[in-house]
Order: sequence, then structure tokens, then C-alpha cells
Amino acid sequence: MRCLAVCQDELVIRMLDEILLPGYEVEFIVESRAVARRLHDAGVNVVAGDPRRTDTYLKADLSPGTCVIVEDNGRRSLKKILEAVRDAGGALVYVLGVGPAAAKHAEESHTEFPDVAYLAMSELFGGPLLTEFSRSLTRARVQQYQRYFSDADRVLIVLHNDPDPDAMASGLALRNVLRRTKATAIIGAFQGVTRPENLRMVNLLDIHVEPITEASLKEYDRIAMVDVQPHYFGGLIDRVDLVIDHHPEQPGYSVVFKDIRADYGSTSTILTEHLRAVDVSISERAATAMLYAIKSDTLFFNRQTNRVDLEAFSYLYPLADAALIRKMEGAEITLDRLDYVMKAHRGGTLVEQVFCAFLGPSPREDFIPYVADFFLQLEDVKWTAIAGIVDDSMLISVRNLGYSKNAGEFVRRFFSDIGCAGGHRAMAKAVVPMREFREKFGDLDAAGITALLHDFMTQFLHDVGAAEKKPETAGVKN
Repeated sequence: MRCLAVCQDELVIRMLDEILLPGYEVEFIVESRAVARRLHDAGVNVVAGDPRRTDTYLKADLSPGTCVIVEDNGRRSLKKILEAVRDAGGALVYVLGVGPAAAKHAEESHTEFPDVAYLAMSELFGGPLLTEFSRSLTRARVQQYQRYFSDADRVLIVLHNDPDPDAMASGLALRNVLRRTKATAIIGAFQGVTRPENLRMVNLLDIHVEPITEASLKEYDRIAMVDVQPHYFGGLIDRVDLVIDHHPEQPGYSVVFKDIRADYGSTSTILTEHLRAVDVSISERAATAMLYAIKSDTLFFNRQTNRVDLEAFSYLYPLADAALIRKMEGAEITLDRLDYVMKAHRGGTLVEQVFCAFLGPSPREDFIPYVADFFLQLEDVKWTAIAGIVDDSMLISVRNLGYSKNAGEFVRRFFSDIGCAGGHRAMAKAVVPMREFREKFGDLDAAGITALLHDFMTQFLHDVGAAEKKPETAGVKN
């Protein structure tokens, strides 16, 4: 998340720089050019500017989604600074009181700036600095979007197509955060749930995912998205009020509030922090859904797992129904899925710990990532690349053990020019229209497609330079 910190005290600047990195992209604004030069020489990202002028923040490319932290040391006009930030479009504003009069200043300014959150520096020393500061920022952020949604008659919470456990659980969690019912906050998707284990979750937890259309979007006063971003819908939605997601952040849309944390293993982990930050009680049903979602998206902490995922799991575990989770997990293996596992076994090849296979036409998209996950469990397999055709598009699911090169970078490199491609380090996906696939690679048979995947994987894994490249992933669902 991008953060602008308006500070004048060099000690405060150095402390914030230490505790906010690398979790936040921080830029400091200081009034003194001499201090700015000294901090710049020390490696701090800093610019000099008058914090009471609106153009200072416009030059800093302030947006409504930028977190702004303003130091209140009691020696400068806090009101003028906050007015300039507000006039420049700042919405996520936090005042950090570092002097003995911080509490008094907070009371005085709250009437005029009710959306500004106040933090006392002394409070940050009660525990680990980063944890306490992060929780304070989360609380303020959640309270702001709660207020923004409070006057809406109808809210839509949009999930990605064929929603998975993390999307559905996040929808339930956000409804709880907003303190709404299923009548005033609809959880919807353009394409409904089809995977067996997800259908079982829907039935056991009585989750209603309503069908939505482009026309029906106009029926809602506020629109939120969880576990997905607007680019996923190909221009169908270019503006939303709230986005909460754990996939890499993508451009090309406008949003009032967002909380995107690509280093988290699940969106449900983010929503757990939101619920805890504002002390909203979590029902057994919601806790069960969220716990199952965290297990599902991290393969029980075997991929893309953060310390906070473990903390969320530990918090939710005593609140959830473990028996229901075991029932939902029992739907993983079906005869249909086993048919495609056997097809991959017969036609796939294993070369240098990389298993590749082409499944041919598939009636459901979920067969392809299921087979990719299945063969990654085999001994001596470190990468899988499984392709199949669904609705005249070639779908390629890529998996790895997560400690080598980046799966998202692999699909982006070879398929982003002709389709949608991206994902995480350990899991990724490409969707390419068959026409574009044939124009670029020719009319290949099953063996040819499998060989093509192996050839690409060999190029990628033996390219030493690629290991050091930072991935530019497109956040498609994997």
C-alpha cells in the first residue's frame, strides 16, 4: 500500500521508515530542504514541500486510496495541513500525535475532520510497533468505508466467476463488517458455483450467491469486490466503491477504498483483520467459512502463506465448526475428476521434475487446476503445467512448490501477448482464445501441446536472469 507521511521530526521519520517498510510504499514530505537532503542521502524516500499547500500533495500524486499520515507535534497548524490534504483528494488520513497535547488536539479537530483517525505515538510502544501500527491503520480504514457504506439502501458484494471458498467466505465476512443482512447486502457473481466441494460448502453453510448481470449493477447504491479486482471482468465494471483482495494489484479502474495485500495467502485473512479491528463478532458460520477458505487457498499452509494467515487461522479455529469443514473437504475427489487425472497420466510426460499434460476439451474449468494440484503431490515432481480447452479457450494451470521461480511470471512471459495470464509464485493460470493460440503456435495435437509446455518450461527454468526479475502478474483467478 502507498503511504505519504507528512513529518518534520527526523527521529519520527526514521522510526516510521523502519517500521512501515517493506509492508508499505512510503514517501515522506518534509518542510525543511536541509532535512530532506540529509534523509535522502541516508536512503529515505523523501521530498521537500510546504505541507499546508494543496499542490504539494498533487505533485506527490495523492489519490483517495493513498494512506496519509500527518505528524502532530503541536508546533504547526494541523488544521491547514488537513485541509490541504482533503482538498487534494486524500481520504485515508491519520494523525500521529507525538507530543503531550496530542489527545487535546484530537478532540479539538474531530468535529471538523470526523473522518480523520488519531493515533498516539505512546500507544505504539505497548507491543510490536509494526503490528500495533498496522492494526491502528486497519481500524481507521475499516471505519471509513463502514461510514461510506452506511447510508446505502442496497449493497452488492461481487465475487469472481465460479466463486471459490475464499471468495464466498470473504463475501460473508464483508457483510458482517458492514453490519448488514442478506437482504441489504447481496453476494453475487456473473457465473455461479460449479465445483463439487464449493457446492457442498454452499449447501452446508447455506450461502446464497445471487446471479447478477451488467444491467442489474444499476440496482445497487454501493458496489464492493472481494477476492477479485475489476480488470478481471474485462471492462464490464470500471468503477467500484471498495476492493479487498490478496491478488497482485492491477491498474485500469477507479475505486474509493481498497485494501490489496498480495503477500497474504487469502482474502479471508484480510477480512479477519478487518473484523477484529472494529470488534465485530464473528458467527460460527462465518468463522467456519473463513477457516475453510484459508486452508483451501494456502493448501493448508503449503503455499503462499504469511505469518498473518497463521494468526487468522489460530483466531478462527475455536470459533468454527471443525466437523462441517471435514464434510466440505470430503468432496474433493469425484469420479469425473479421477477420469481427468487418468487422462493426464496416460498422455502426460515427466521431464526433469516437470509434469506436463494436455487434457483436451473439458466441460468444467476446475478439472484443469485440480489435475495440476494432484500431480504436484507426486514424488520427484516440482512443477506441473496442465492445459485443457473450455468454451473455445485454452486454459493452462501451472503449479510449483513455491521456493523456486515464479509461476505467474512463467505464464505471463509465454501467454500474456495472446490472452490473460498471471498469478502467484506457486500457482498461476493463462486463458488464451483458441484462435489466437493456433495463430501463434499452429494446429497442434495433444502430444504437440504437451511438448510445447515442456519446451517453454525448460526455457524458463534454465534462464538464470529470469529468477531475479520481479514478476508483473495479472491477477487472474488461478
